[in-house]
Amino acid sequence: MVDLSSPYHYMQLPREVIVGKGTLTRITEVAQRLGLTGSALIVAGPKSCEVAGKQVRGFLQQTGMNVDTILVKTATSKDILTVEERIKEWKPRVLIGVGGGTKIDAAKLSASRQGIPFISVPTTLSHDGIASPLASVKGLDKPYSIMAQAPLAIIADTDIIAQAPWRSVISGCGDAIAKFTAVKDWQLAYAEKNEYYGEYAASLALMSATLVTENAELIQPGNDEGLRVLLEALISCGVAMSIAGSSRPCSGSEHLFSHALDMVNCPHAMHGEQCGVGSVISAYLHKANWKRIRDSLKQIGAPTTASELGVTDEDLVKALEMAATIRPERYTIFHKLNLDREACEKVAKITGIIS
Repeated sequence: MVDLSSPYHYMQLPREVIVGKGTLTRITEVAQRLGLTGSALIVAGPKSCEVAGKQVRGFLQQTGMNVDTILVKTATSKDILTVEERIKEWKPRVLIGVGGGTKIDAAKLSASRQGIPFISVPTTLSHDGIASPLASVKGLDKPYSIMAQAPLAIIADTDIIAQAPWRSVISGCGDAIAKFTAVKDWQLAYAEKNEYYGEYAASLALMSATLVTENAELIQPGNDEGLRVLLEALISCGVAMSIAGSSRPCSGSEHLFSHALDMVNCPHAMHGEQCGVGSVISAYLHKANWKRIRDSLKQIGAPTTASELGVTDEDLVKALEMAATIRPERYTIFHKLNLDREACEKVAKITGIIS
């Protein structure tokens, strides 16, 4: 949250963003233009290393850079410490995160803690972490984001991203669409708790959600234009968080629902898929156009019911009831209404999420 008593508001934004087909080859010129020469450490997963990490390493080595690679499977506290130890040993000029959300989160947080810049090279579009200054770390008592740093550059190759399972794109769409209710929760916190509210950051997040819903017909397998629409929306979400100084414009009650569902019954659906369903519930509670959100999710092929998420009706209702306890300090519509089990079940039935 932004400290209103502070004499300044610090924003950290990406300096370069390159999106399109074959953009992975631009990694060397970006590194040189940013003055990041000499050595680099690549953080990737086993799959993302094969898909893109090895190419990144090869391109950089051709320019004479010393490049090391460390593989991580998750983004737990232990993984972050492992990457930090490698940074201390290798002393790279730049860290390059190659992969989906967890690999990029591991890179951004370890780089932030060790005081070096990082470049984001996404291989999937499952959520907005590819451009945000926040990292989601597993293994804590409750799952939520930690402020790290924004990427110095983002290189998103749609040829690489197109190779990922289509479900990751659907998840990314759900996460983007969820900004409709995240902003409503932020406005509610401003109105009732006098919390800082940034009009520009909120507008940027809403624009991202609108971009995805209005171009839903383009977001189909094999359509590069649709991938670029989603990429630009998710990058804009990351910038919105950088401007706000927190995840507020992009994370509200729908994200609390997703986190609660992870605690009740995990693993099951992807984060963005859960946020999409949570946004339907939140929009209903805000007396907003929840049917529009539900219909947009259906058009993209995203889940809109408990069964499609892979959870029981009982678990979904339980997660909805406990959602407000995940982050008591983040005021949302769940905190305002303080729903009991009966009310949660009623809302889930009215919106068609449970039968």
